[in-house]
Amino acid sequence: MIEATTGPDGGTDAVPAAAPPAGSELLVVTGMSGAGRSTAANALEDLGWYVVDNLPPQMLHTLADLVARTPQALPRLAVVIDVRGKALFNDMKETLAALEASDVDFSVLFLDASDEVLVSRYEHQRRPHPLQAGGRILDGIRAERALLKDLRESADVVLDTSGFNVHALSRAVADLFATDGPVVLRLTVLSFGFKYGVPADANFVADVRFIPNPHWVPALRPRTGQDAEVRDYVFREEGPQQFVERFVAMLEPVFAGYRTENKHYATVAIGCTGGKHRSVAVSEEVARRLAKLPLVTVNIQHRDMGRE
Repeated sequence: MIEATTGPDGGTDAVPAAAPPAGSELLVVTGMSGAGRSTAANALEDLGWYVVDNLPPQMLHTLADLVARTPQALPRLAVVIDVRGKALFNDMKETLAALEASDVDFSVLFLDASDEVLVSRYEHQRRPHPLQAGGRILDGIRAERALLKDLRESADVVLDTSGFNVHALSRAVADLFATDGPVVLRLTVLSFGFKYGVPADANFVADVRFIPNPHWVPALRPRTGQDAEVRDYVFREEGPQQFVERFVAMLEPVFAGYRTENKHYATVAIGCTGGKHRSVAVSEEVARRLAKLPLVTVNIQHRDMGRE
């Protein structure tokens, strides 16, 4: 395996490193400032991960080598990297590229949130954005988005924390990363309402608005897709049943390919109009079937079920 190290000229030199044995994990936690990196780091620490905060990207390869050489001491290492040191962050892309070229088993968790939510969080804390300089908070957020664009697109998991409080974010991190043994693929099945926007972190999006809407049945309107009456209404026709069967069958070879490519996380988003009835019922059934696949764990979330 080849691992990148910083040379005397500030570039990268290639030096041999030990291959990490099975079971050692390296998680890079990054994302937008104000999106919840500290909360995620605390949640990971509670799960038994060894967490290093505000690490310069140039030192990432050193810690990766440490994980490789001492897996018993550091079986699960989470490294939090952000843009507080912008000059240092500029080498992030090259550092990750060097890790990808090596045998280090690592994943990237990118935390994001809408501009509106990020501005609100900074105003509540009464702190400046690290990149706003003499401008507004929104100027700093836009500069950070431009800087992190490529990293976000290549991340293994993009977690949108816009609708999360501290406790919800901690639970989401626990759902993704709590394990007593190696898990090859962790799936999140997420129901949502199209009128509230398509989830930004979805790998797959399914539209179930072709199913008759229980909203227009007065007795079913106050209920959700988790209720038996709504579920029976949604699946009363053959079409929705066939959709679920074929959708899961389509995903099965995809997830097998993910395992081959060492991809550990995926989000399947299923949407209806409001995210309360059809998408919830279908998501529950899809999650139940996906959980039967080998080497898979499934976490189900209903993003908009509680909205009016």
